Amino acid sequence: MTDENLWLRRLAEDPNHSQWYVDRFRAMASEGADLAGEARLVDAMAPRGSRVLDAGCGSGRVGAALAAVGHEVVGVDLDPVLVAAAEQDHPGPRWLVGDLSRLDLSAEGISEGFDVIVSAGNVMAFVAPATRREVLRRLRGHLRDGGRVVIGFGSGRGYEFAEFLADVEAAELVPDLLLSTWDLRPFTDKSDFLVAVLRPAG
Repeated sequence: MTDENLWLRRLAEDPNHSQWYVDRFRAMASEGADLAGEARLVDAMAPRGSRVLDAGCGSGRVGAALAAVGHEVVGVDLDPVLVAAAEQDHPGPRWLVGDLSRLDLSAEGISEGFDVIVSAGNVMAFVAPATRREVLRRLRGHLRDGGRVVIGFGSGRGYEFAEFLADVEAAELVPDLLLSTWDLRPFTDKSDFLVAVLRPAG
């Protein structure tokens, strides 16, 4: 297993990968594809006007959908091309370039915590394995009291679900709910996707 950020490795192999990703989702949006499934789940968890952090926001589709229904959104992603696309396509939320393993939004003048932190799009499977627990700790540290973290990623990406749940425990988070899809289907030992709703332990 490599111990590097897999998104950065893809960019090293193909410098045009970020623009391909942006173009792909722009095309899907123009064709009327439903790109807001993750946002609907998060919206159902959060009172209107909640503070939401889109961790690994990519080109902004999840955070933008949440902002459109009245939430205050901040998005962070490692890739400046994706963040620039989010700023262009979805003005309103605050989009920032940043490494989740070093996340400290107070350095950006953002001192208030979040009601919900969402990390969709297989983000946790892309971060460097050595940083996974630190990413989870950093996310926990940005929650308001009573806040929750929602993380979704697929199997077969070098991050077993059991390993993830061990990392969750090590980061002093506990699962509130485990699902196999963003549309609320139960998680089982045969599921090939995990959506974990987490809260701080204790």
